[in-house]
Amino acid sequence: MKTIRIFDTTLRDGEQSPGCSMNLQEKLEVARQLEKLGVDVIEAGFAIASPGDFMAVKAIAETVKNATVASLSRALKKDIERSYEALKGAANPCIHTFLATSPIHMQYKLKMTPDEVLAQAEEAVRYAKSLCSDVEFSAEDASRSEPEFLYRVFEAVIKAGATRINVPDTVGYAMPEEFYELIRGIRENVRGIEKVELSVHCHNDLGLAVANTLAAIRAGATQAECTINGIGERAGNASLEEVVMALVTRQDLYGITTNINTRQIYNSSRLVSTITGVSVQPNKAIVGANAFAHEAGIHQHGVLANKKTYEIMTPESIGLPENVIVLGKHSGKHAFSERLKELGYALTDEQISAAFEKFKVLADRKKEVTALDLRALVESDTFEMPSEFIFDTFVINSGN
Repeated sequence: MKTIRIFDTTLRDGEQSPGCSMNLQEKLEVARQLEKLGVDVIEAGFAIASPGDFMAVKAIAETVKNATVASLSRALKKDIERSYEALKGAANPCIHTFLATSPIHMQYKLKMTPDEVLAQAEEAVRYAKSLCSDVEFSAEDASRSEPEFLYRVFEAVIKAGATRINVPDTVGYAMPEEFYELIRGIRENVRGIEKVELSVHCHNDLGLAVANTLAAIRAGATQAECTINGIGERAGNASLEEVVMALVTRQDLYGITTNINTRQIYNSSRLVSTITGVSVQPNKAIVGANAFAHEAGIHQHGVLANKKTYEIMTPESIGLPENVIVLGKHSGKHAFSERLKELGYALTDEQISAAFEKFKVLADRKKEVTALDLRALVESDTFEMPSEFIFDTFVINSGN
């Protein structure tokens, strides 16, 4: 089975997401978890961006042994030298350099002609190659670039020594079918492309980063660039957990695997969320709180009978101990009865029916009915409880 390489850029592109900055120790902790997760490449940062970024790349490069460690550089000699200085202690270093290739970027941002861009890209890769054997070149805004010009640039940098060619959908503009055709065109028209890794880096501005990544893989891409929880610039990057679990779940369609230890996915997600302080939305695929939760009675009944009725992957496969049956107003009697058994109650059918009626009334007033609520419902016939409570006073304390 073909293996796709996973290039994780949580510590570089992910950290560029507003509010997601990390200090040195936090970056090291995430890097260790990424190594445990089994990613092939860890992009540790942008070495020239700040002294702190340089130190983080250097520390990660000296710590990580089982994954390649990359540092981003503009196609400038000073950037490349700074990346090399940070990476030279790595077991497997990679200098990642980039230059925009779309007409709008070349005209308005770079103020360079296509020939000038091609020459600078080639020169940057050649210089990076003189320092490091593993060099990735990214054609920024590739999805809005002219394909024929991309082919020229990629051929030139491959001749200059690039070992990885990256095709970014920098602004999340591409549709899956056209991104598929772009990757296929590169594979068919760039001489030497079979000798290097063909990578993709998709953004989620239109919610298609994962779809575009998977389309590119079908078209022949050999490396996918992702972030944990999909964090990143603007709307974020392709989510690592979604790309990986799509390939795992649909091996019948893709026939592709990765080196990821999927049982470390949930731990990785929680760590990044905790460190950045950015919560994962409850309905986020794979790692959201509701991803393996079932409230509707029909769903609950099906899952209790056979998990495969409503779960296309197991929670254990991503490192969760089990699914969650959430009791709410949509829940059915079957799930309610099972939950009472878990709480240790052995009730008759009549008692269950009476408690279920009370539960439905309560569920209409609360979003979620907890175990304490259920105990109160079952025991309300035994203990005399006040019909309502009134707050007399309350105090809020805060500090740092």
